[in-house]
Amino acid sequence: MEVFLTHENIAQLEKLERAALINSITGFKSLSLIGTVDTQQQTNLAVFNSVVHLGANPALMGFIVRPDSVERHTLSNIEETRYFTINHVHKQIYEQAHQTAARYGKDVSEFEACGLTPVYLNEFNSPFVKESAIKIGLEFAERIDIALNGTILVIGKIMQLYFPENAWCLDGYVDIEKAGTIACSGLDSYHETHRLARLGYAKPDKETTRIQLAYRTSG
Repeated sequence: MEVFLTHENIAQLEKLERAALINSITGFKSLSLIGTVDTQQQTNLAVFNSVVHLGANPALMGFIVRPDSVERHTLSNIEETRYFTINHVHKQIYEQAHQTAARYGKDVSEFEACGLTPVYLNEFNSPFVKESAIKIGLEFAERIDIALNGTILVIGKIMQLYFPENAWCLDGYVDIEKAGTIACSGLDSYHETHRLARLGYAKPDKETTRIQLAYRTSG
């Protein structure tokens, strides 16, 4: 059997059931820890599943913040200091990452509360997660308020990148699976990945081809 739901059916679902349905039906998503600090040097760390690529020139990334019906430490810190970090999650730290979603007070650092380590690299103004294999430092570029549901798109310009050398391919591709990055679905389900293939650039008059990964180092 197949489930069929209309817009009206979805709207009539209980709040938590509706949230679980819509968050999971969108498919596998990125899983990131966003690190920030306020002007008093109080660090903050929060897990997000909404990080997206927005362009390569300039190099931009964004993520969605839910409505400010409650205090949003990540957003307020970014607006105060103009900097933040995005850190990939791997299977050794996904439980700690999940725990950062708890509503800790402003005076509590999720780094300390959840057993992760803040690290400041090359004079960047926000803390990275030491345990993450892939770390991205961003400068706040733009805030877009989405009137339809009150969410906020936060856009950042990539200023620093850190990732394992042996995951970098000759054509620029970073093999995040080799780096151990995991994905999520819904709000609480975590997944390791298995690549099927990299496929060549699609053209109308060309058959699909497979790209063989060639790394810059053999390590």
